[in-house]
Amino acid sequence: MIDRLEKEVDMLERHLQVLKMVIENEPIGIVKMSNETGYPHHKVRYSLRVLEEEDLIEPSSQGAITTDRTAEFVNDLGGKLTEIGDKLDGMKIDETVEVEG
Repeated sequence: MIDRLEKEVDMLERHLQVLKMVIENEPIGIVKMSNETGYPHHKVRYSLRVLEEEDLIEPSSQGAITTDRTAEFVNDLGGKLTEIGDKLDGMKIDETVEVEG
């Protein structure tokens, strides 16, 4: 159960790292991103596809570039991550609770 969540968080981290690289280096291609992040080409390509589906980046002849939605997403990101973190904190079970079994 927690393993799946951990994998999703790892994938989100990769997507956001790829988005950050596009923001800082646009236009940028798959090979450069793969070389700089250490992620294999297919994982970078998948992250780019997800970001493109979310309308956060778009392809150009020189490589990936940001869209008009990118700035709004980045501005809202910190708050959304804080909300999720707070929700996860609320799910913790106190270690002092005795479990029978």
